Amino acid sequence: MNKHRTRIKICGLTREEDVDAAVAAGADAVGFVMYAPSPRYVSAERAAELARRLPPFVTPVLLFVNESAANIAAASALLPTALLQFHGDETPQACLASGRPFLRAARIPLEVPTSGGPLFDLVKYAEDFKAAQAILLDAHVDGFGGGGKTFNWSLLPPSVNAHLVLSGGLTPANVTDGILQVRPRCKTLAVDVSSGVEISKGIKSADRIHHFVAAVRAADDLLAGHHVRLPTT
Repeated sequence: MNKHRTRIKICGLTREEDVDAAVAAGADAVGFVMYAPSPRYVSAERAAELARRLPPFVTPVLLFVNESAANIAAASALLPTALLQFHGDETPQACLASGRPFLRAARIPLEVPTSGGPLFDLVKYAEDFKAAQAILLDAHVDGFGGGGKTFNWSLLPPSVNAHLVLSGGLTPANVTDGILQVRPRCKTLAVDVSSGVEISKGIKSADRIHHFVAAVRAADDLLAGHHVRLPTT
């Protein structure tokens, strides 16, 4: 078993064929957006319908942005095996109130503050949300995620006592480099892609999903010391 194996989440799924493509490519998790303003939004009922296509050991993830506790509970009841992802301004207490395992998104600024202060105190953030299964690193853009923007990975702290999920502008072309840069900085690393494998917002490409997964596995092989030929896109 490759101890460097990076887990993969394909997010923002809206169609049956995209769920099937993610599973066929080897994704570990698929994400459903519960945030109505998003072009990738699906209702909880639709998410449950799509999740019924998932085989064992592929995890559904429900993404919420500043949602009410009642709506979170109602959606969770329809998908009892789902992991929750909080992507808004939720406090540690609000995340814990769900009573479910969760990911917490950290919105990383795209540029260093002009004041000369720290880019983002990820170490403190990870400590504040230490109950999270992992901290998801996304670029700070207008709205909440799905903007296709990357932040400067090299500015992350050299060591973070947390499991991290790298997100924000990942594509088949850059995910290998992202993993190689971020993996040494944390306990374990996963990656999360949405716009980078799309034809249009909410509509995925099976070919791009497969190329993305191949690029992730190439990074894993490089970390394991194997000589590999990087996949072409």
